[in-house]
Amino acid sequence: MSKILHVQDLTKSYPSGGHVLTVLHDVTFTLQAGDTFAIVGPSGSGKTTLLGLCAGLDRATSGMVELNGVKLDHLSEDERARVRNQYVGFIFQNFQLISTLTALENVMVPLELRGERSARKQALELLDRVGLADRHHHYAAQLSGGEQQRVSLARAFSNRPKILFADEPTGNLDAETSEKVVNLLFDLNREAGTTLVLVTHDLELAEKTGRIIRIKGGTAVSDSAVRKVEL
Repeated sequence: MSKILHVQDLTKSYPSGGHVLTVLHDVTFTLQAGDTFAIVGPSGSGKTTLLGLCAGLDRATSGMVELNGVKLDHLSEDERARVRNQYVGFIFQNFQLISTLTALENVMVPLELRGERSARKQALELLDRVGLADRHHHYAAQLSGGEQQRVSLARAFSNRPKILFADEPTGNLDAETSEKVVNLLFDLNREAGTTLVLVTHDLELAEKTGRIIRIKGGTAVSDSAVRKVEL
């Protein structure tokens, strides 16, 4: 297996009222292609900060992030954006759909940006895969929360990412809808062979992955494989 993400001594600090506030301190881990990985911890522990640094959405104060062999630390914002467009998919708690576009158009956007000639056909196939082929012409406001998150799943996989970052993907969903979305997420991820990095406060969801890192006060306090119970 090949290394897809390597994080070394990652630290992030901000100036705050004349002081320096360190929200992430010396975090190190490596993921191989196809790994599933959860980052857990209480609110304010640094989980989302860590995800953002790993995905190249922000730059660390010190330390290194290497994504699919590309070191992100000294790249410009435009260069990091190109790396994200090439290798990364995202799923967010608040869906991040474009309200003025239909479900189909939201899924087509990444495909069109990549210059795919069959963007509409591929987007329709992905919407069918998440059970929304018959809702492709609806706008975000016309869809339920679960439907919106399924559209965001289809969009995230549309550019065939090597690594998918999911930030509290079920945070705005009820329990029944959450289960459906989670099953879809893991099914699509397994089919595509994508590496999954999942930020969540839900330990039951985290335990569906292969490995969990626990963050407390910006520090990794544990990093362990998940034991699967055979039934």
